Amino acid sequence: ADDTHPRWITCKTVLDYDTVATADKFGNIAILRLPPNVSDDVEEDPTGHKALWDRGLLNGASQKADTISTFHLGETVTWLQKATLIPGGSESLIYTTLSGTVGVLVPFTSHEDHDFFQHLEMQMRSENPPLCGRDHLSFRCYYFPVKNVIDGDMCEQYNSLEPAKQKSIATDLDRTPAEVSKKLEDIRTRYAF
Repeated sequence: ADDTHPRWITCKTVLDYDTVATADKFGNIAILRLPPNVSDDVEEDPTGHKALWDRGLLNGASQKADTISTFHLGETVTWLQKATLIPGGSESLIYTTLSGTVGVLVPFTSHEDHDFFQHLEMQMRSENPPLCGRDHLSFRCYYFPVKNVIDGDMCEQYNSLEPAKQKSIATDLDRTPAEVSKKLEDIRTRYAF
């Protein structure tokens, strides 16, 4: 299957039978998945002769991969691997970049955690803008719009804010500052260190 967006792939890793994680030379990470009907097409025509004649324009594949998530890191990713960093921990997607950064993409296990961190990211974006004045969301959407990814680096800045801002953000989230810090620590220790 083809990706619907052109990418200059630097590395990739298989996540499951139908899903792959890719990174390109412009600093984007994307997770792509085959549509469910592609497996049925392969079972009907295991030799691939029918797919050869179904090619579209410019000899593209007849099947297109769905983009599950995209995120712009700003650095060229050189290595992607699905692994666990701590014994007995959950699997995550670990990456390294050309400048030496080691990062982790972690899946959320509950909708409650996803909603909490999504709201925390929105609050942090408005309460703690970048020092250079650049819009955070436009940076993360530099080549492709951010899709299904929450910026953990932005959320981690919560603990470095002054106490008044921490309290303001925590009240908007219907939590105490200690509860917000505990949630951040829990997600970090569940997957990494």
